[in-house]
Formats: sequence, structure tokens, C-alpha cells
Amino acid sequence: MGADRVGGVRRPARAVAYAACGVVLLAGCASMPDSGDLRDVESTPRQDSQLRVFAMPPREDARPMEIVQGFLEALTSDDPQYATARQYLTGEASGHWRPEQSTTVLAGSPDIQVDRITERDSTDNCAFALTGSKVARVDEQQSYTPMGGNYSQPVHLTRDKKSGQWRIDVPPQGVVMGQSDFQRNYTSVNKYYFASDSSSGSAASATAVADPVFVRRRVDAMTQVVRSLLSGPTKWLKPAVSSSFPSGTALRRGVTSLAPDDQNRLTVPLNEKASGVGREKCREMATQLLFTLQNLTPTVDAVTLERADGGTLCSFESDRAESVATRGSVRRPDYLYFVDDKQRLVRISDTGTASGVEPVPGALGEGVQKLKAAAVSWDERTAAGVGSDGRSLFVSSLVTGGALEAPVLQSQGRAEGDGLTVPSWDARGDLWVADRDPARPRLWVLEQGGGEPLEVKVPGLKGRVDAVRVAADGVRIALVVKADDNSKSLFIGRIERDEKAGERPVVSVLGLRSAAPELEDVSAMSWAGDSRLVVAGREQGGVQTMRYVQVDGSTPEGPPPAALTGVQSIAAAEDDRFPLVASSSEDGIVRLPSGAQWQKVTKEGRAPVYPG
Repeated sequence: MGADRVGGVRRPARAVAYAACGVVLLAGCASMPDSGDLRDVESTPRQDSQLRVFAMPPREDARPMEIVQGFLEALTSDDPQYATARQYLTGEASGHWRPEQSTTVLAGSPDIQVDRITERDSTDNCAFALTGSKVARVDEQQSYTPMGGNYSQPVHLTRDKKSGQWRIDVPPQGVVMGQSDFQRNYTSVNKYYFASDSSSGSAASATAVADPVFVRRRVDAMTQVVRSLLSGPTKWLKPAVSSSFPSGTALRRGVTSLAPDDQNRLTVPLNEKASGVGREKCREMATQLLFTLQNLTPTVDAVTLERADGGTLCSFESDRAESVATRGSVRRPDYLYFVDDKQRLVRISDTGTASGVEPVPGALGEGVQKLKAAAVSWDERTAAGVGSDGRSLFVSSLVTGGALEAPVLQSQGRAEGDGLTVPSWDARGDLWVADRDPARPRLWVLEQGGGEPLEVKVPGLKGRVDAVRVAADGVRIALVVKADDNSKSLFIGRIERDEKAGERPVVSVLGLRSAAPELEDVSAMSWAGDSRLVVAGREQGGVQTMRYVQVDGSTPEGPPPAALTGVQSIAAAEDDRFPLVASSSEDGIVRLPSGAQWQKVTKEGRAPVYPG
């Protein structure tokens, strides 16, 4: 925000403030010029991640525009309770203002526009409007949602009759700031809960599901994240997951900050709601904490949960957490798979050179049935292949000598691109595929990869599903949806199963939300972590680009993948230690090791996939 820095303290750029209203008299908003009434609050330059920044309180006899700019400046500081920002408000306004209610993110910093109609000639009142273009909103649960459209919020000031000082009596709702300030102030962290439809109730079968939230990165982020975890999953994810923390569990009264000790152990004192949990349930609670905290910082190696009376509920080390629940991001594939020039399913163990390529065991590696694309189950024991006609789906064990059975699903689509999509396996062993037949486009799931296909309900879907990828947790699904205008957009949905005794489940994909709103022509995508995807597509009027996106539609920190032309498909392991792999119309199958450029694997191949 055009601010000066002295030892991490920010000083408002008052010269800009005066220019915005011309000569604003101490009498109030009167005598404003007819031009120059619109000024933006400049974004704060990026700071070192360890440097905390604080705003200055209002100076004596500060004018109305300066008060508004100072308030907006204070919203971007690292003040834990926004105490400085409240000094710009009247006492009554401060009591009603709820900064935790929401954070509105604008494309640029907020513009301050003088309201020339409302109480223009008053000597004790002054009105402005904050305007801009909306990018996103973070709600009271710290959940991020992309947004569009115009932002406009009134800001009203009054002059105290005793002190003569201007203060804001009608502030904007919640917090508002520009995108660059948001990126500097906030960081995304995955909270973890358990898939509520696990096939058995044992702890060993639990599947951890990531629930990303945004917290202020330099305002005791660890305590913020723990409080957010205890409060439960976000509204979008809640119907599909559960928490092992009893309802109402919170930090013990009086606990304001958490920090690990010199042994990297974090002690978390809980209130009385958690005092009666048993040892196994406590281990699950500790696992949720460890997965969550390690996503924030790798320095926490163990947690101790305390009862309200100070006694120990349980202690648990991070290396034992994987015995309680599994995460997609720690699944290590044995092979990379693709379809070779003979239209067989082949695999390569080192993802390095073509010399390591071998046909998979079983019928799909023998070349009797020509393939167009394939997918391999998470345990790498079964594969599903789409026939070269694009209309037949085959499932076969990856065992030498296994026979190829009849197709488990067939499409009636005739034209190129109107048949079956590349299939995808979830962690339960179920197989997902979309039929792009224009006469009757549908999304299917085959339980355990066989049997009678179940049609999946997708309420609110506008268009047809053109590509499918299920997350390792089996709770979230990524869909490329082709609209009537032929644009292709990426959406994330929540998988819900209504299972009744003796009946087949009703499977639905609900809560569709855009994950890459700026891309209008998504051509390829893959999961690339617990809450991250890699996507190839085009912006409006632009060329093809490749980038990482979060499931909530935000952009993760870090650089995008190196540029690659002619991307036809992408494969990413959820364990980010494995290289990104793509199929290019120019270079065949290529790989992108960490910190390197794209390297050719083989020209003779297509449709690479990791398990999933």
C-alpha cells in the first residue's frame, strides 16, 4: 500500500490520501472538487515471510480520506486481533465489526470513491464507497471460493463532537484487500478428516481426506489451524467426512497459543468434551492433528492430547500415524503405465528411458485387444482399458495368463470423442468412467470394477462430462465438463453414497464447484496431491498453458510446471516426489523431474497414467 517500512512498522502514504479528495476541509466532506475523487489503496510490497508488519494508528486530526486509507492499511497488517484497525472505528462500530466473518479478495487494491450525494454538505459526516473487481471470498470457516463481478461497499465516517476526530461508524463487512496483499498475508493449509463411507469401521481402514482452509500466515498459524480442525470440516466437505474429535471439542479455556517444545512435540490441551474418549479414538484424533500440522510445518514429530484436568489422553508419534489412516499423498506407485505404439498397456519402473518399458502381465499387455487408453487400480493388480474404437471398456487382472473377458461397458457414441473417457479408479476399488454419447451422456461407476454399472447422479451439471479423475480418498472427483458452446471447464464434486441394506447404493456427485475459473478450454488434468491438481488449458484468447490449481479454486504457492506444447494428457502421482508425465503431440511421452526441464521418455506411446 505504498507504505514506508521502519523495523517492520508500516507508515501510511498520506500524500496519496490528500490528493484523493483535493483539499478536504476539517469541516467534513464539503468543498470536494469534481475531479480526482477516485484513488486506490496501493498494494503492500512483498515482505520476507518471517517479517511481521504492523500498521500505524490514526494520527491526530487525520482527515476522512486518510482515516479510510489507514483502516484499509491496517487490514493487511499482522495485527492478531485487528486492534489497530479498530482504532479507526467508533466505539460502537468496533463492537459490531466482525473481521473473522469474511475476507473479500479483489483483483487490485480497493478503490476509494467519494460519495457526493450522501450527506455531501454535512460538517460531521462523510461517505465513501470501496469498489473493485471480486476475485474470491474466504468465509467464516476459512474456506476459499472464487468469485466474479463488481465489489462495492459503503464506508461512512462521523466526527466525534468532543474530540473532533473523524472515525468510521459504518465499516465494510469483514475484511477486504487486494490479491497481492492476500497472497502475502494468507497461506493455504490442509485439515484432515476421515472418509465417512469407509468399507469397515476399523481404524486401519480409515482414509484421510484433505480440507483446505486459509489462515493468516504470521499470526500464530499453528493455533489457528488447530482451532479450525477442532471446529470441524467446512460446509462443502462435511456431508462426506467425519471427525474423531467429539462435537464441541475445543482448546481448554485460557489456552491462547500453541507451540512445539524443543523435542518437536506439540501438547494440545482440550476442553471437557474430549475427556471421555478411549485410547483408539484418541489415536485417531492425534492422527488428524499430525496430518494437519505436518501440512503446515514439518517440525512437529509428535502430539500429546491433554484432558481438561491436565491429565494425558494420549501421546502419538508421526511415524505411527500411517497405521491409523492412509493418505493419497504418501502412496508410492511401483510403475508408470501407458499405451505403446502396438496399442498394448505397458509399464516402466524408473520413469526414465524407454529401455525399461515392458508389457503388463495379463491380457491387456498381450496386444490381442487394441487399446486407446487405460487406468490401473491403486493396488496395481487390476487394469481397465478403453478399446481402440473408444466405445468398449475392458477390465483385466494384471496376472500372467489371465483371459480377457467381454466388455463391462459399451457406449453408443459413434463420432471421434463421443465414446468413453479415460477411466479412473478410487481407493475403494470402484471404477469410474463417463460416456460422452451425445444422445445420452452419463457418468458411470462399476463397483470393484465389475458387475452391473451404476449411473451416477450429477444434479446441477450443465453440459456433459468429458474427463474424469477420482481423488485417492474416493471422496472428491474432478470432472472436465463440456458446455454447449464447446468450452471445457474443470469442476470438483463431492461423492456421496446412499447405502441401504439389501439394495444397491445410490451414488451422487454433489456440490460442483469450479477449480480453474480462469481457464475456458481445459484439455487435460490429473490429481497432483491431496488437494492439488495439474491442469492444461487455455485462458480466453490465450495459448495453452499448464498450471497447478487447488480444489477450492485458489492458486497454490510455487512455480507452475515448465511450458510444454501440444499437451494431450497429463499424469501426476499424488506423491509429489514422482515426476510429472505428459503426452505431447510433438514429443510423445515426456517427464518433468523436480527442478529440471521436460525430458523425452519415448516417442512411441500415448495416454500415460499413474495408478488411480
